[in-house]
Amino acid sequence: MKVNPKNLLLDLMLAAGDKPMTARDAISACSLFQISENSLRVTLARLSAAGFIEVAGRGAYRLGPAATDLAGDVATWRTMEARLRPWRGGYVVVHCGALGRSDRVALQRRERALQMLGFRPFERGLHIRPDNIEADVDEVRQRLYKLGLDRQAAVFRAEDLDPERAAVVRHLWDGAALTKSYRQWRNQLEAWLAGANGLALDAAARESFLLGGRAIHQLVFDPLLPEPFVDTSERHAFIQAVHRFDEAGRAIWNRFFASIAEAPSPLPFTHQPAELETSHEHPY
Repeated sequence: MKVNPKNLLLDLMLAAGDKPMTARDAISACSLFQISENSLRVTLARLSAAGFIEVAGRGAYRLGPAATDLAGDVATWRTMEARLRPWRGGYVVVHCGALGRSDRVALQRRERALQMLGFRPFERGLHIRPDNIEADVDEVRQRLYKLGLDRQAAVFRAEDLDPERAAVVRHLWDGAALTKSYRQWRNQLEAWLAGANGLALDAAARESFLLGGRAIHQLVFDPLLPEPFVDTSERHAFIQAVHRFDEAGRAIWNRFFASIAEAPSPLPFTHQPAELETSHEHPY
C-alpha cells in the first residue's frame, strides 16, 4: 500500500508528542515505504512552509502551530466513548437547505463535518443522527462548526418523529454491517498482535503503521450509534482492541528508532529553511 509522506511524517510526529523527530529517523521511516529522500525533502519543505512542522535544532523537527487542531482531531478517537451518553429517543438535526452549493470547497468541508459526526441525509436540506453524543446539542453544534460546517447552518434537537419518519431514520445506517465490521476489525487486530513477535522489526513497524492507521480511520468516522442501531458491546471491544494495538505499535516503532540509533551513521542529511524561498514546489 502506497503511503503519503506527509501523512507518514505527521502521524509519527503526533505519536512522538513533544519529542522531536530527527532527520535520520525520518529517512529510515520513509525507507520502509519506498519513499525517496528527495520526496522527504520536498515534504519537509511543504510542511514547514504551511506551519505544520518547525525546526527543533539541527536536523530535527517537531509539530508546528498549524498542527494544533490536527493533533486535537486525531486524538479524539482515544476518548470517543467518553463523549457518549444514554439515548432517550431524540435526534440532532442540521438544516442546510439555505446554504449555497456552488462553493465546492465549502461543500466538501460541510459534508465531511457531517459525515465525521455520523449525520445522514434525511429529507431535503436536513441531516440527522441520534442525540447520544457530546454533553448537549450546543457541544455538537460547536464541534460541527470546528470541523467545517457553515455557521449559518441551523443545528437543533428533534423529538417525537411520526412513526413513518422514525422508521425511515432507523434505516439510514446499516447497523448490522457496522456491528459485523467491529467484530471483524477486532479479530484482525488481535490476530496480528498474536503473530507480531514472529515478524522482522522493519516489517512489524511497516505493518503496524498501515493496519493501525486503517483501524483508527474506521473509528474516527464511526457514527457512534446507540442501541438498538448497533451492538454497542461489539464496538466497545473493537475500541479496546485499537487501544491495545496502538500501544503495541508505539513500542514497535520505539524499538525501530532505537535500532537506527545503534547503526552506523549514514551520510549527513540537512534541510535548511532558506530552501523554501527558492523551491519550485507549491506548499500545501
